[in-house]
Amino acid sequence: MASKSQYPILLVLLFFCGYAGSANSDDQVAQGKALATDRSKGNCLACHMIEDGVQPGNIGPPLLAMKLRFPERDMLKIQVCDATLRNPNSRMPPFCRHRILSEEEVELIVDYLYTL
Repeated sequence: MASKSQYPILLVLLFFCGYAGSANSDDQVAQGKALATDRSKGNCLACHMIEDGVQPGNIGPPLLAMKLRFPERDMLKIQVCDATLRNPNSRMPPFCRHRILSEEEVELIVDYLYTL
């Protein structure tokens, strides 16, 4: 088991060595949207406004123009996986560290977020 100090290094290695980029097929986008809105997985609507979301939260910023806000896909993956790596005071849960989302699920969510 990795120590807390090794976690950021392991996370970056997983992203660069693990899942090779994904083609944004309609199926992948649909799977990403389902994960992002699933209350037991991403649950993005609990904190964020999404254009077609029902009962959005207002704790986090609206999820729109994601390609402009995160032109580097890997930065968005890290943000979804563990926002505390970029901002230790983030309220966003560390989904990967807490094993709520897998690397593959984060990839699918990013596929979806890049359509917003």
